[in-house]
Amino acid sequence: MRIHSRVLSAGTAAVLTVTLCACNQQEPQSATNEANAVRATAQSAYVFGYPLVLMDVTHAKLSNVPAAIGMAAPLNQFANVRTFPDATFTDVVSPNADTLYSVASIDLANGPIVLSVPDTHGRYYLMPMLDAWTNVFASPGKRTTGTGKGNFAITGPNWTGALPAGVKEIKSPTEIVWIIGRTQTNGKSDFAAVNAIQNQYKLTPLSAWGKPYTPPKDVPVNPSVDMKTAPVDTVAAMDASTFFARLAMLMKDNPPAAADAPMMAKLATIGVVPSQAFDINKNGADQAKAITDGVADGRKRVIELGHDPGNARMVNGWMIKVKDIGSYGTNYDARAGVAWVGLGANLPSDAVYPVNRVDSDGNPLNGANKYVIHFDKGQTPPANAFWSLTMYNDRQFFVANPINRYAIGDRDKLKFNPDGSLDIYLQHDSPGKAKEANWLPADAGSFNVIMRMYWPKDAVLSGAWTPPPIKKVS
Repeated sequence: MRIHSRVLSAGTAAVLTVTLCACNQQEPQSATNEANAVRATAQSAYVFGYPLVLMDVTHAKLSNVPAAIGMAAPLNQFANVRTFPDATFTDVVSPNADTLYSVASIDLANGPIVLSVPDTHGRYYLMPMLDAWTNVFASPGKRTTGTGKGNFAITGPNWTGALPAGVKEIKSPTEIVWIIGRTQTNGKSDFAAVNAIQNQYKLTPLSAWGKPYTPPKDVPVNPSVDMKTAPVDTVAAMDASTFFARLAMLMKDNPPAAADAPMMAKLATIGVVPSQAFDINKNGADQAKAITDGVADGRKRVIELGHDPGNARMVNGWMIKVKDIGSYGTNYDARAGVAWVGLGANLPSDAVYPVNRVDSDGNPLNGANKYVIHFDKGQTPPANAFWSLTMYNDRQFFVANPINRYAIGDRDKLKFNPDGSLDIYLQHDSPGKAKEANWLPADAGSFNVIMRMYWPKDAVLSGAWTPPPIKKVS
C-alpha cells in the first residue's frame, strides 16, 4: 500500500507540476491576447471617431475670427470667397476654378438657424450641409430644390417646435453643421454677378426671424484655439487621452447613428462613452499602453485610407469614386480616409471628381511630354450642370502659365473638330494659336488632372460612361 501510495503521490505531483507549468505559460499568453484585443479596439475606435474630432477642430478654427475672412467666419455667418485663387495660392490643396465658395460653420446649440437663398434665375448652385460626422444630410440647390427663393430652418437633433409659414425644416443629426456652398462661376468676368448672389445668402437665428437682424460684428475670438496649425496636424498630434476625451464629449451633442450601436459597444470596452470623462489608466498601465499603441496604429491607418479610401474604380488611368463618399453609413474606413484627404466631400449625385496621374501607357504625366484627351462626338462628360478639367502640379496647386488658365471645360469657347469630336491639349508649351482655345497648360514637371462633373448624369453614376485616356503624342 505504501508503494502504491507513493506511486500515486509521485504521479499526482507530476500532474500538478505539468499543470502549473502550463498555467505559467498560459497566463502571459492570455495577457498578450487581451492587450492585442484592446489595441485593435483602440485602433478601430480611432478610425471611427477621427472624422468627428477633425470636424470639431476645423469647426473651431474656421469660426474663431472676429469677422469673415477667406473661408472663415464667426459662427452662423457666411464667409464668401469673391474670386478664384491663382497659382500663388497654397492654403488649400486642389482648389477649383469652377465655383465661388460660401462657407459657414453652424452651431445649433442655441436653436435653429434659417438659411435663406435668393432666386438665382437658373444659375446652378448647391448648399451641401455636413453633420459633425462628415455625412451630407441635405443639399439644397438647383438639383434638389430649384433656383427660386427659399428659406430652410436647420434644426438640431433634439429640437421640436413650430416653424413660420414658408420656412422648410431640415433636420440635422448633430448640433455641429458645416455648409460648403458653391455657386457656378463662368470665368473672371462672372465674378460680379456671382458676388451679388453671394450677398443674398443669409443665415438668421429662428429666434430673430421676421425681425430686423444684423449678424454680430467684431466677435471675440478664443485665444486658446490654435490658428496656425492645420486641423489634420492638430488631430494627429493628440495623444490617446486627449483624442478619446474629446471624442466622448463630442458624442453628447453629436450622437452616433443608430447603426453605430455595435461600434459603440466596442468603444465602451475601452472606456469611451458619450459625455463620460475618459480615463486611460482606469484599468491599469497595461491597458493604457495597449490603448496608446492602438491610437498610434489608428493614425497610420487613417493616412493609408486617405491614399486609398476604397470603392474606387480605375478606368483608362482615371480613379473614379462614386460609392461611400459624402454619405458613409457604417463604412468607417471610407469616412475616415475621405476626411483625411479632403474633408467636406460632396454626394456623388452633386459632383464626381475623377483623378488621373498617368497616361494611356500607365506612365506618370510629365510636362516634358505632350498629351491629348480625345472625346468622340457626343461623348464629352455628361453633366446636367457643367464639367471641367483642372491642372495641378505635384503639390496639388494651380500651375502658373502665360494665359492664366487653370481649368478648361464646357463653359469655355472650345473648338470642336469637323466630325463633332473634341481634343483637349495638355502640355507645357502652347500647341500653337490655332489650338490654344483647347489648351490646358501643364507644369514643366509632374502633374495630374482632376475632372469635375457637377450634377453628373446617370451614365456617370452607373459607370456606363467613363473618361477617355490621356494619350501621349509625339
